Amino acid sequence: MRADRLVSLVLLLRQHGRLSATALARELEVSTRTVLRDVEALSASGVPVYAERGRHGGFALLPGFRTELTGLNHDEALALLVAGSRRGAQAFGLGAALASAMLKVVDALPAGQRDTAAGVAQRLLVDPETDLLERRLVTEEAPDAVVAEVLRAVFAGRRLRIRYAAPDQEARWRTVDPIGLVSVRGQGYLLATRAGSGEERTYRLARTLAAEGLAEAAERDGQVDLERAWRERGSRFRTGGEQVTAELRLAPARRAELVGTALAVLAETAEPDGRLRLELTFQDARHAEWALWQAGPDAEALAPQWLRESLRGRAAALLARYGGTT
Repeated sequence: MRADRLVSLVLLLRQHGRLSATALARELEVSTRTVLRDVEALSASGVPVYAERGRHGGFALLPGFRTELTGLNHDEALALLVAGSRRGAQAFGLGAALASAMLKVVDALPAGQRDTAAGVAQRLLVDPETDLLERRLVTEEAPDAVVAEVLRAVFAGRRLRIRYAAPDQEARWRTVDPIGLVSVRGQGYLLATRAGSGEERTYRLARTLAAEGLAEAAERDGQVDLERAWRERGSRFRTGGEQVTAELRLAPARRAELVGTALAVLAETAEPDGRLRLELTFQDARHAEWALWQAGPDAEALAPQWLRESLRGRAAALLARYGGTT
């Protein structure tokens, strides 16, 4: 639509300072004649676009000119950021186009409102190269109300209470200082520290059952490098804990899936029947059991013995549950 294109033209000039008609046409994917008509329309509507002649000339805006979204208050702008963050990846993930649009909303805010939202961009990290286990995860969705409350606390720098259900534990309330949010291929994570102790914690949004923003300010640094923080936490997660090494036989068709969830491949050989013999390292016992159980009959744990017994117990329980049905 032309209105969208005119806004994009103004924002391009604000970002780059001066652009030729050819460069604008390339960015907007229109003809130079269309660009000239758009510039004329902007000038007629009061936008101070002027032309500079010469070899290095082009179009530019008068210094100090800013676009404003008339009537948009801070809460409405925040609502746009929250609503926009629910599109694309279900967790809160933002595609490149949506992330760009959100930054345009912040950029267009009047100065007094923009100051309070200036830290929004650095509090969101979308799809870094690795997740905590360097593998693709199944998309999980957190309740809209929870995501909205967490986003508000992150953006406003306020302390947060969350009711969180850790694996194999009953849900309980925790008070945290939110640092930022990370979206990894459909999974949303809250990076935070525990209020009072400052211990680093990473919470999966899909396991957050409720959230309450508090009035007190969060204890956190004024600036944050989320990419670095995520990378460092992922490194500690992969190298910490009680790692487990398992030996197994595996159907070749399941190799990519199982190796993708393991921390490391220590050994691999092909057996005469075509199956693979692998020695893999997992984060802990629960991780090893889960990974092999997902592979079903295509995987056979050879060692350690406790892993074989654990999988046998699972299979026996499943058989007992369904063995009497027809």
